[in-house]
Amino acid sequence: MDPSHTKQLVDMLAQSYDETTSIIKADSKNQLNRSVIADTVEKLRALIFPGYFGKKKISGGWLKYYVGALLEDITYHLEAQIELALTHRGEALVAERAAEITFAFLSKLPDIRALLVTDVEATFDGDPAAFSRDEIISSYPGIFAITTYRLAHELYLLDVPLIPRIMSEHSHSITGVDIHPGATIGKYFFIDHGTGIVIGETTVIGDYVKIYQGVTLGALSTRGGQQLKSVKRHPTLCSHVTVYSGASIFGGATVIGEGTVIGSSAFIVKSVPDQTRVSVKNVEHQFKPAEPEKRAESHEEGFWDWVI
Repeated sequence: MDPSHTKQLVDMLAQSYDETTSIIKADSKNQLNRSVIADTVEKLRALIFPGYFGKKKISGGWLKYYVGALLEDITYHLEAQIELALTHRGEALVAERAAEITFAFLSKLPDIRALLVTDVEATFDGDPAAFSRDEIISSYPGIFAITTYRLAHELYLLDVPLIPRIMSEHSHSITGVDIHPGATIGKYFFIDHGTGIVIGETTVIGDYVKIYQGVTLGALSTRGGQQLKSVKRHPTLCSHVTVYSGASIFGGATVIGEGTVIGSSAFIVKSVPDQTRVSVKNVEHQFKPAEPEKRAESHEEGFWDWVI
């Protein structure tokens, strides 16, 4: 490219920067490192499921030393990122507060592990295709998403800005499951397949709930924007609810009663009583035989000409 063209482009972008300063971080020392946060999530997973993740093989006699070294590493990096996040929000005494939050968060890891044990059990019990719990922990996107959510949720409860959402979006990009860290989710939570699931910030989910791919637990309307920040916008699912693939449930006042089953592709905007089965009336299908010459054609060329 001609140097004069480069100069022209630089000048154009510089003018754009002058006009839109709200999305520039030049000269800022408070920018969080997304890579460090993503790496911390992986190290936390290794801490929660020792032996499943990480580069080191762990022998039983050295487990406490392994945990200690990993905790030290996590503490160092997480505390630094929390300090940056608090500084970004304009808080004072950020170093002391970051240390307190980091310790409070890491102290919750035994409780998080206890919840995740129930999630693994729910997945194993609910999926006949699961070969073992090892397979679930090592490879299931639902468990990855739930693990990251439970970690991010604790930081959210500790009022840490930015980091919980970065964690959830890291998981979202890998699994296709979008769980806002503000959502409240009970024990024995089962996500099957996972891709396309959306769970909004003010969603409340009870115990023993199963959700399949493509489910949305969303807000009925967000036209109020920031004025809706403290309003419950997303539905409540009571315990023992099952929501099958492609169903959409909207609204902060919408409560799905205990033991209810929501069928595939249902669209729900009002509460459903306990022990209810909700289904979409079957679409009427029509079938007609293909013409002989059509049968011989490829799917790409002939399929849509004769199938209804």
